[in-house]
Amino acid sequence: MRIILTGYTGHMGREVRTCAEAAENCEIVAGVDLMIPASEGICVKTFEECTAEADVIIDFSHHSMTGELLDFAEAKKLPVVLATTGQTEEEKARIREAAKKIPIFLAANYSLGIATLTDLVKRAAALYPDSEIEIVEQHHDRKLDAPSGTALSLFNAIKEVRPEATANCGRSGQGKRTKDEVGIHAIRMGNIVGIHEVMISTQNERISLKHEAFGRGVFAEGSLKAAAFLAGKKPGMYDMKDMLNA
Repeated sequence: MRIILTGYTGHMGREVRTCAEAAENCEIVAGVDLMIPASEGICVKTFEECTAEADVIIDFSHHSMTGELLDFAEAKKLPVVLATTGQTEEEKARIREAAKKIPIFLAANYSLGIATLTDLVKRAAALYPDSEIEIVEQHHDRKLDAPSGTALSLFNAIKEVRPEATANCGRSGQGKRTKDEVGIHAIRMGNIVGIHEVMISTQNERISLKHEAFGRGVFAEGSLKAAAFLAGKKPGMYDMKDMLNA
């Protein structure tokens, strides 16, 4: 599997390169990174400079690159693993449009553990329809978006079984908790890789479901599995659920 990696020199780019080196039949053939001073080796600054033959693109760059990335992928007819979060509504619309032409794997978190957590949270929310639910996510102090894409995906999973649910991000001010709200709280400090906890409480008991990532390698491994999953797929949107159920 030949991979073009965007965000080549970033924290996650380095993790993907390490995992790819250790994997069989997996090779990073080119990198695209706007942050490098000048093109060097297999890493270039712009998509126009990228001429490598590849099977898939893995994106760990910045959501502002979404348009350029998808223009390039469509032109090359390459599937894309989008592992960048924080897309604007306009960028999300561009992703949906591109999925009509190429396969796109989109997930807020590429950890299989998070996929398991999401499934458990959805089941518990359905089993306790009158419970109160809070989501707390913790990340390093360099993370730009809050709440995290994973926290929002957990909320969306809850909303699938409780359509009336509303998100209250960073609760503050005066007023009682409403019946249908789901509190979402973001903590930014130190070098936390990623901790997500969902608390589901009735007046008599509470369930706490929690996932903690010990290293960024877990996300790199998941992105490589997603890239392999896209091989031979038709245009469309794919996610962790599709891969787990394959």
